[in-house]
Amino acid sequence: MEKSNLAFVFPGQGSQRIGMLSELAAANPLVESTFDEASEALGYDLWTMTQQGEQEDINLTERTQPMLLTSSVAIWRLWNDKAGPMPAQMAGHSLGEWSALVCAGVVDFVDAVKIVRARGAYMQEAVPVGVGAMAAILGLDDQIIIDACESAREDEVVDAVNYNAPGQVVIAGSAAAVDRAIDICKQAGAKRAMALPVSAPFHTSLMKPAADRLAELVEGTQFNSPQIPVIHNVNGMTETDPASIQALMLEQIYKPVMWVDCITGLKQRGANLFVECGPGRVLNGLTKRIDRDLTSLSTDDVASLDNALTSV
Repeated sequence: MEKSNLAFVFPGQGSQRIGMLSELAAANPLVESTFDEASEALGYDLWTMTQQGEQEDINLTERTQPMLLTSSVAIWRLWNDKAGPMPAQMAGHSLGEWSALVCAGVVDFVDAVKIVRARGAYMQEAVPVGVGAMAAILGLDDQIIIDACESAREDEVVDAVNYNAPGQVVIAGSAAAVDRAIDICKQAGAKRAMALPVSAPFHTSLMKPAADRLAELVEGTQFNSPQIPVIHNVNGMTETDPASIQALMLEQIYKPVMWVDCITGLKQRGANLFVECGPGRVLNGLTKRIDRDLTSLSTDDVASLDNALTSV
């Protein structure tokens, strides 16, 4: 049964933590069996790494990306197993867009695991550690941040890359240019302007080589038309043509995440109830910042999943 006002959203990097989904897994064998599928595709034990690994291991982007994708797919399978109603539409934040595509029937799960491992590796290799940076800017209008990046550039790269919520934008680019932009934003009255602990400047033009390398793998993978509409990060719109979806997923690597547009697009298409399908509650917080009239539910432990199932 589909609920016309229900949207599922899938988190991206930053939501990972050691021990995530342990409670859900203890109550539901489906969680570990989903991780077993991913482990076979990856050639290492993803569940053990998720539960017992070191933080620096799970923060390596080529590890983080399969880990978060698998977590979201495991929760989606649980939702289906417990006969939860189907969402009318979906969106995912950055990496989370791959989770949405798997759950919408666009890409096979094992194929997606292999793609996001390569995506993570290629993104890291595109810019050596320490050369790029990202920073969160809080409390400024988007245009002021865009202007600050322009002023800070000086023949290097720095851009607004994640439009996460009103007054919450992430910038990224060359480390020195990001530092200059942070200073300009502080002078402009930002409430906070702080570097983020990430290993590469995601969603900037510096990531174009990663997209070019990933193209062969993406274009060689079977994509289908979505069974559930997915709103895309690049343009805040839906797409039905498989080849166009492939192109959007490559563009997404080096173009900004228009998350505010994604949430407002879901609302305009009838959604007022949002379920965050994955670990953490980052997207719940962003949804409330974007529009206080929207209801957000989480799914990352037994109590929250049960609450979501009874609330929708």
